[in-house]
Amino acid sequence: MKQITSPQNPFIKQLVQLQEKAKARRQEGLFLIEGQRELELARKGGYELETVLFVPGMINESQLARIANTEAQFIEISQEVYQKLAYRDTTEGVIAVAKTKNLSLNSLQLKDNPLILVAEATEKPGNLGAMLRTADAARLDAVIIANPKTDLYNPNIVRNSMGCLFTNQIATGTTDEVIAWLKEKNINVYCATLQDSALYHQQDYTAGSALVVGTEATGLTQAWRDASTKNIIIPMQGEIDSMNVSVAAAILIFEAKRQRGFAV
Repeated sequence: MKQITSPQNPFIKQLVQLQEKAKARRQEGLFLIEGQRELELARKGGYELETVLFVPGMINESQLARIANTEAQFIEISQEVYQKLAYRDTTEGVIAVAKTKNLSLNSLQLKDNPLILVAEATEKPGNLGAMLRTADAARLDAVIIANPKTDLYNPNIVRNSMGCLFTNQIATGTTDEVIAWLKEKNINVYCATLQDSALYHQQDYTAGSALVVGTEATGLTQAWRDASTKNIIIPMQGEIDSMNVSVAAAILIFEAKRQRGFAV
């Protein structure tokens, strides 16, 4: 089995670029996954692992067998190399190089009357990660990122989603592309916005529905308000008129799930 002990190894330097640079991830079609749980979820989600790097004293063979496909190349690395690559403070001794997936809208496979979350221009990895965790908890049919402001394979998103980047069907596109796709699929569009809005819990989400949220700073663009089946609002009793976007998305999602018979 191949071993790498030096952080100056050319292959390790290449992996550092994948960890740090969105351009490198796009060009190579590769990204890094760190942690046993995340790797198990990635495998279940159909991600192909090319290489698995591990520190022998930190992970055993049975754990490796659960997270890696037989086609993956296994490389033993030193703790010094691992510390060079590891993104998180907590260490589990294993990092994999995985192939990115096709995130086009046409790659989504939907059942009848799908329930979809659309997030426009979300910038903060923490918010996007939280929304992906909620989407997984609610078993949404898809999550669509319109006008993405960050690379979905950014290690911050992998970390903040706790691996739910791999458990959801995800697609990206421009706002115009996403709106056109939703109209083509006859999916109702419910936009969370202050303008001309009705109370969110008074709408019917049992037909095919997209719940659309924007940024906390500027909200949704006009294109979404123009395309909306209905604008919706979450009533608030405090001094401010907005809340964290991931919290707002969770409220809307679980109201839609309640209407669809989800036990709460």
